[in-house]
Amino acid sequence: SAAPDVRRRVLALFAGLPPGTAPDPETLLRRLRWERPLRGGPAPAAPAAPSPGGTTSGGGAEGTDLRSRLALWTLNEAELLGITGRGALSAQARALLEEGERAAAAFLAPLLPEPLDHVLLQADLTAVAPGPLERPLADMLSVLADVESKGGATVYRFTPGSVRRALDAGRAATDLHAFLAAHSRTPVPQPLSYLIDDVARRHGHLRIGAASAYVRCDDEAVLNEILADRRSTGLRLRRLAPTVLASQSDPGPLLEALRDMGYAPAAESADGDVLITRAGARRTPPRTPPVPVPEGPPVPDDTLLGAAVRAIRAGDTAATVARKETPDSPSSPGPSGALPRTTPAETLATVQAAAMTGASVWIGYVNADGAASQRVIAPVRVEGGFVTAYDHTADEIRTYPLHRITGVAELAEEA
Repeated sequence: SAAPDVRRRVLALFAGLPPGTAPDPETLLRRLRWERPLRGGPAPAAPAAPSPGGTTSGGGAEGTDLRSRLALWTLNEAELLGITGRGALSAQARALLEEGERAAAAFLAPLLPEPLDHVLLQADLTAVAPGPLERPLADMLSVLADVESKGGATVYRFTPGSVRRALDAGRAATDLHAFLAAHSRTPVPQPLSYLIDDVARRHGHLRIGAASAYVRCDDEAVLNEILADRRSTGLRLRRLAPTVLASQSDPGPLLEALRDMGYAPAAESADGDVLITRAGARRTPPRTPPVPVPEGPPVPDDTLLGAAVRAIRAGDTAATVARKETPDSPSSPGPSGALPRTTPAETLATVQAAAMTGASVWIGYVNADGAASQRVIAPVRVEGGFVTAYDHTADEIRTYPLHRITGVAELAEEA
């Protein structure tokens, strides 16, 4: 990818300027083109070094090629990340480019406070972080409490929902008490301890799980026998109550497996009613009547007849129309002659004029396989390097790339 190289070069141009210099973006683009001109492009004139707030002649900013767009994106990203400010390279970015990461870190150290490893617990179920916290402490507090306000000091609030969130994450009440005692510069308030103990006492009384089927029986000994049987291992049975087993298998396979083990289970509905299944009688499927075969071809309708007439007329037009003679080509042999030859500019101008007047023209066309042909078309729209036209030869609307059209010739006027 060319993006890293373009970023490095743009930042190097910034670093080569005096501190506080804000070069014009277009001047940077011209400098990049002069240092590394693109293959096949015009040779750029040598520009002056980027100047602060400089302007260039020639109107709007340039940036049509990929490298220019990457350079402009680099300028925008540098402004968002603080590498530049108001168009000039920042002091910490200059230190990073010239001296390395250690110099940039040393430059930023006085501007950034050190992360803290403690908070201040208060009796109103809040915790105040007097500065940025260390990552493990911040992560744990984000689970155990909700952020109430941000600023120079972040305020966290403990709620039953936030404590339950920490318990759902696998923490125990003793872990939460120990965590708060270890990271608080103030004693843990009693209301907060009571809140943690109360939520932990009620946490997990209700359990939610998934089961595909269940087995219930009033005789607990039968269920104990099923659980002890090795053949029930694949059913993934688990006792939910003295008379209920849950299984991860579907009801159908569970029924068949228990029957193979020698039991006689019965399926029941969601309401507890026994489901009765009747064996289906074997019967020959009904025969479908054969589709009648018509005695002859179908009678054509008006739409089919109209399409046939248009196709015949289009073929006649394409076969009989002749090209208009021009001074450059005195003999125009028509469809069987050589392909029309015009310059791309003449081709574009002719098809645009035909699209505006609704006229038809001859074109020479070479498809993707290299096969050449002549066509009579009526251009409808010309845009984006393509011409959309009605093809009299094929009697349909087609789209032709302009670079595959060898030339255009006007049709001869009828006598």
